[in-house]
Amino acid sequence: MSIGQTAFLAALRLRVGSQIGASDWAMVDQERIDRFAAATGDHQFVHVDPVRAAAETPYGGTVAHGYLTLAMLGGALGEVLPVHPCVRAVLNLGADKVRFLAPVRAGARIRGVFILNGVGALPENKAALRLAATVEVTEAGAEAARPALSAELTLMLVFSGDADAAEAAARGDPQTAHVQL
Repeated sequence: MSIGQTAFLAALRLRVGSQIGASDWAMVDQERIDRFAAATGDHQFVHVDPVRAAAETPYGGTVAHGYLTLAMLGGALGEVLPVHPCVRAVLNLGADKVRFLAPVRAGARIRGVFILNGVGALPENKAALRLAATVEVTEAGAEAARPALSAELTLMLVFSGDADAAEAAARGDPQTAHVQL
């Protein structure tokens, strides 16, 4: 590993146990739910039929698919994950202990909140990050957001072979150093 990569991992390790960020709020409207239903083939009425869902469920209308809520974590994480010029790609290795804690009603807003739980070096110029993720949901008239989903995420960082960019970042070169920790 280059000096820049080592420094980046060391900076991340200092953040273990702390929140790395909360994404912006994203609307989960009926159109988004319907598009997810079309993409997955899951057209259960509780998701796509507002009239029937209002009449036959305790939710007062349709709710988002749990897997839609889980899938939206990717975009939310992209908003808050620290970036560095020595990282070429961030790959999702999986989600463990996924729990759907509360329904996300059509028209609600959600955001992802992430805590860094671990950082480890991997072979072949890579590293692994473990994150605790919570999706918070808020609805019109609600006093506070509540958790809708929790999961443990594992990501793989693939480092660039560009030692010059990594070394410049390690020196604090303003042209390349944009670590957001």
